[in-house]
Amino acid sequence: MKKLLTLLVFVTAFGCKQKEQALPILTTEKPFSLKDKKATIYTTAHSSTQKLSIQNESINFEDFKQPLETDVAINVNIDKQYQTFLGIGAALTDASAETFYKLPKEKQDQFMEAYFNVEKGIGYSLARTIIHSCDFSSGSYTYIDEGDTDLKTFNIEHDKAFRIPFTKKAIAAAGGTLTMYASPWSPPAFMKTNNNMLQGGKLKPEFYQPWANYFSKFIKAYENEGIPIWGLTIQNEPMALQRWESCIYSAEEERYFLKNYLGPTLEKEGLGDKKIIVWDHNRDLLFQRADVILSDPEASKYVWGTGFHWYEDWKDNTPMYDAVKRVQEAYPDKNLIFTEGCNEKYDLTRIVNEDPKLAERYGKSMINDFNNGTVAWTDWNILLDETGGPNHVGNFCFSPVHGNTQTGELTFTNSYYYIGHFSKFIRPQAKRVSSASSSNNLLTTAFKNEDGSLVIIIMNISDSEVNYSLNMKSKTAQLNILPHAIQSIVLK
Repeated sequence: MKKLLTLLVFVTAFGCKQKEQALPILTTEKPFSLKDKKATIYTTAHSSTQKLSIQNESINFEDFKQPLETDVAINVNIDKQYQTFLGIGAALTDASAETFYKLPKEKQDQFMEAYFNVEKGIGYSLARTIIHSCDFSSGSYTYIDEGDTDLKTFNIEHDKAFRIPFTKKAIAAAGGTLTMYASPWSPPAFMKTNNNMLQGGKLKPEFYQPWANYFSKFIKAYENEGIPIWGLTIQNEPMALQRWESCIYSAEEERYFLKNYLGPTLEKEGLGDKKIIVWDHNRDLLFQRADVILSDPEASKYVWGTGFHWYEDWKDNTPMYDAVKRVQEAYPDKNLIFTEGCNEKYDLTRIVNEDPKLAERYGKSMINDFNNGTVAWTDWNILLDETGGPNHVGNFCFSPVHGNTQTGELTFTNSYYYIGHFSKFIRPQAKRVSSASSSNNLLTTAFKNEDGSLVIIIMNISDSEVNYSLNMKSKTAQLNILPHAIQSIVLK
């Protein structure tokens, strides 16, 4: 009997302990209510004057009514929360910096305010920089003399002409803080199997350590200039043999370099807090690369997250957004970051005619990537000139903003405004919340900011105006959206 009583006491105590652990964590956060919220709709629409324009000062919410099967509805559940938002931004390349300094001072000021000021611009909070040259530089260069294995000649004097002062202006315009990460396109030529910074090639094994040291020297040099480096990617597009700066790593090679050289070297140099991003290439092989590296505990311990691009990932004319979701499901303790995307093959007539595909490519990608767990999103060149350059191999592309170095004028394309519908209103540390559309023509995502405000993004990719209901918290509002338009509904 004594043993039985002891066992009953143990079982009862164990059961109570388990029940206590299962209780929800108490929070002092005020429950979200529509009663104390003012709603404002901002709209950008193609072939119209509406560019991040206030469409409505208020929204009339009524008691929820079940939508019909033929109705279009956007449904939001703010109580279902997911990943924490890091930021949105772009790459501060040599091409961007060189173009910037060819513009008049008043246009330079306008540019910085338009991108980095939250109130008057679109509030970028994230930026990418390059480790020596890429294709969007006026020429190839490194920070050392060719053949300098010991890196005794390392210096960043080249960057002090344009890119470093440009970056400092961006940080100042953003209020003094900008989450900055860096990416290399190629090691110096002598470190590679093809003895060329261009046309692919691989990092020779005997230069794994000098190349890891190079990362460390770059970070310290930039931070000595007052530019904090939050993180880095191991290699831009490691499976692309390009006619510009490029370097090939298999998944196993990237993993080996990371866990045996780059990770340990950064820790040894007091840079173990820097966030390391793997892959930094397209969505198509995203899962394969992440799986090889993140399934290895000795490599995974150095990894903050996986980066990806949007090029060459189309299967049956559909971007492979699902690959992002699969990585998030398999490795929920790691982060996902979109590290590069732009519209290729610059053609001024597409801007003049407001080709909706240019801006909608951004909107579709951002909505799908965020809904699949992405925490940050980075555009490619933040600024290019009137030719879509400069680019030392003729790889001219679009940018959300183009600066005409002949006339001194800035052109803000609809891509700039579409990105702004996210970056201006969704602020760092926001939480994504559950949202869903009943129509394939309306895409949506939603975030709750730390200040309690709710941001709902809705994009209409159809040729027709759409009436829809917005349903949340047992309330319904009847709204509409113009054809080829994007809305940010802000409730605060």
